[in-house]
Amino acid sequence: MKFLAVIIALLAGVATAQTPSEAAQAAAVRLQEAQSILENADGRSDRVAALTQTVQAYEDGLAALRDGLRRAAIRQRTLETDLAARSDEVARLLGVLQTMGRAPAPILLLHPSGPTGTARSGMMLAEVTPALQQKVIELRSQLDELSDLRSLQTDALGVLEKGLEGVQTARTELTAAIADRTDLPRRFSDDPVQTALLLASSETLSAFATGLSDTQTNAGPDATTIKGAIPLPVSGQVIRQYNEADAAGVARPGILIATRPRALVTTPVSATVRYSGPLLDYGNVVILEPAAETLWVIAGLAEAFGEAGEILPDGTPIGLMGGEVTQAQAILNESAQGSAGQRTETLYLEVRDRQSAVNPAEWFAFQ
Repeated sequence: MKFLAVIIALLAGVATAQTPSEAAQAAAVRLQEAQSILENADGRSDRVAALTQTVQAYEDGLAALRDGLRRAAIRQRTLETDLAARSDEVARLLGVLQTMGRAPAPILLLHPSGPTGTARSGMMLAEVTPALQQKVIELRSQLDELSDLRSLQTDALGVLEKGLEGVQTARTELTAAIADRTDLPRRFSDDPVQTALLLASSETLSAFATGLSDTQTNAGPDATTIKGAIPLPVSGQVIRQYNEADAAGVARPGILIATRPRALVTTPVSATVRYSGPLLDYGNVVILEPAAETLWVIAGLAEAFGEAGEILPDGTPIGLMGGEVTQAQAILNESAQGSAGQRTETLYLEVRDRQSAVNPAEWFAFQ
């Protein structure tokens, strides 16, 4: 893992170039800690929390590494293009340096016009030499940086392979730990018959959520105190806003978040699970109740965690996204093309307040 820190530190220097590199360094620290957290998770009483932290550490670190490699590749192409454009200039510079290197010093100063010409040539040489030296220093610096960038991308393959292997192990262990969890408080016990009837009678996601709203339960968590400042349940980018039509002209009362394959989805605040499982054609859906008469409908999961009635602390995993994880060599190929990796998976988030859909921006900070 020490080697990993060196790689990330190099990436931070290349990627930020005279800009603060705290974010990249923090990601390096998280990656260093991820493996040790994973190894020690078995002995922890809060194993789910430890494994959640491990997965998030790996995801953050790998994202930073991929972005750093992309920037390194862009910088490499910039240097190669610059050196290619200056090839004639470099050739002339090398020719002058070789000539000066072969000629004895007295001959360099001797001028056919006599002592005055010799004095003038000495003055000119004294003025030209620092400029030549500066060009040599600049050229050497560029060549050294180019060599470091190429070496960095070669060494990163092993780092990526270890990171991808580690995060996959952590995800697998996290899924098993959640399945074995029995320590969560329950707000109510699920009625499978009632849920089945509601599913059978619901033709849309909104209808199902409305039916859940009609099923009142006793008081639970209340996230209204931080309304408007809540982070999204998954790391990603909002690509479709509330009621914005898609390519087919269909507008939905929620937002669409683009994220990476197998990304971990968590509840950003304490909330009660009202439903968890497959629903219509939305894939796996988790419906959370963060406050009275408010539901968060989270759809598009490959795996859904939790059982109806459980009260989840903030940061608790509620599912994993689908998709195929890009292999290490493919990540390097993406980086060479200037891509930081595609967010190929999408998560749908809808907020319902008193049975009506509202703009998620009223609750979440993403704009």
